[in-house]
Amino acid sequence: MVAHFRVDPAGERTPLPHVWEHTVGSGRALLALRADWQAQLRRAREELGFRRVRFHGILSDEVGTLIRQHGALLHSFHNVDVICDALLDMDVRPFVELGFMPTAIASGDRTVFRYRGNVTPPCDMDAWCALIRRLADHWIERYGRAEVRGWFFEVWNEPNLDQFWSGTRSDYFQLYRDTARTLKEIDADL
Repeated sequence: MVAHFRVDPAGERTPLPHVWEHTVGSGRALLALRADWQAQLRRAREELGFRRVRFHGILSDEVGTLIRQHGALLHSFHNVDVICDALLDMDVRPFVELGFMPTAIASGDRTVFRYRGNVTPPCDMDAWCALIRRLADHWIERYGRAEVRGWFFEVWNEPNLDQFWSGTRSDYFQLYRDTARTLKEIDADL
């Protein structure tokens, strides 16, 4: 499917929402489990007034969101809950970067960074979509639909850069399409 756009320079002009202006980046998700990180973010929030925080690796192995044990896929949202609870307690919303690939469903072993975020496409798109569905359903159940609708979601980190995505453009487009479709099936306003 190809989208076609027509630009009308004389047409109505609307400002581009600068969603990034109230967002800070913060390394990797696992750091958000640390009390010192949380204290520093709380102070930064109080002094700077940002509203969102974005980090890498919410689905990375070190967070433990998805593992394979004895052939079965096991989901655990405990660490993700601790992270989100801490953010919400500070009146900060997560800017959710959906990545990196859990080894349990990765198509390869190529990684980035010292903490080895897997940058390969899923070997099983159905398993990836099931992870996204379970995570989003879990968040809606835990925090409420209205709260989660206020979060921003991003599919992967800079897939246009080789170090962050080992698949093809088509692989990424499929990942994006299937992830977005999964989220929208749960709630059209996500």
